[in-house]
Amino acid sequence: MTSYREKKVITIGVVHELTGLSERKIRYYEERGLIFPARSKKGTRKYSFSDIEALMNIADQREEGVQTDEIKRDMMKKKNSKQIREELRRGQLNAHFNMRKP
Repeated sequence: MTSYREKKVITIGVVHELTGLSERKIRYYEERGLIFPARSKKGTRKYSFSDIEALMNIADQREEGVQTDEIKRDMMKKKNSKQIREELRRGQLNAHFNMRKP
């Protein structure tokens, strides 16, 4: 079951109201590959609470002068290290319970 934090149900207008970021800036961060909203059948962007937190983090870093390329690089490092940790954890569980990947 998907956590409420991950459900993409919030429109860009609401994200604008919650974050204070302009809709244009939110779209720009999407274009730069920093956030990944879902799209409805009609093409409306839908965001999650996690996306909003990410946007606030991005905005804070931009205020400190961090470039979007640097932010993206850091995000990829964190994502990769998280994936590696998950694979290690899964491998340890598989080894402990003598399980193999299908």
